[in-house]
Amino acid sequence: MTPVFKAHILYVEDDVTLSFVTRDSLEHQGYRVTHCENGEDGFAVYKDSRFDLCILDVMLPKIDGFSLARMIREIDTHIPILFLTAKSMKEDKIEGLSLGGDDYITKPYSMEELVLKIEIFLRRSRIIDERKNQKDILKIGNYNLDVNNLILKHGDSESALTFKEAELLKYLSDNENRLLKREEILIAVWGDDSYYLSRSLDVFISRLRKLLTEDERIKIKNVHGIGFKFHID
Repeated sequence: MTPVFKAHILYVEDDVTLSFVTRDSLEHQGYRVTHCENGEDGFAVYKDSRFDLCILDVMLPKIDGFSLARMIREIDTHIPILFLTAKSMKEDKIEGLSLGGDDYITKPYSMEELVLKIEIFLRRSRIIDERKNQKDILKIGNYNLDVNNLILKHGDSESALTFKEAELLKYLSDNENRLLKREEILIAVWGDDSYYLSRSLDVFISRLRKLLTEDERIKIKNVHGIGFKFHID
């Protein structure tokens, strides 16, 4: 009988000992895990298979984790990406999230923490998949946000969004004309209001502003020291 797995995970990690322990633990949890030791092999495998989630070490040989994430995002804006990093620099964490990563875990990590994050992102992905055939179009000025397919439309042009970009834009639009505190936005979209996410929020806001430039009436105002206010003139 063919085994039934919870999900297929692409796991790219060059630490032999850590990868053995992590892969073994995840497989015991019921996941199918494809492991690669460098970013080049990871991308080759990704293109030839279907995965439900990616776990990428940041410091990888041949192609680093951030570059690999960029390459994956060019193919698929939906798949959850979880970064593993030994770095403590906040800038690295901000960069990873701004590239379209959904979250990160700092080494050393517990398997309980890793499995918990995997389950959270897989649940979100399944919710999106279940709603794909439902019409869920949000009108934002002259734009249409296809919430389920993560597409922002303006006339005949379309922009693919990451899951977090779509979530953030929807949250801002749902709270139009209301001053939102930074902590409130972070908890609602990321489930965490830590410092590095607060810095990353500025990056996401900047990207949304650029995506919305075709309608000059749409404003995302920065209220210094408090948060942001989304409104349409």
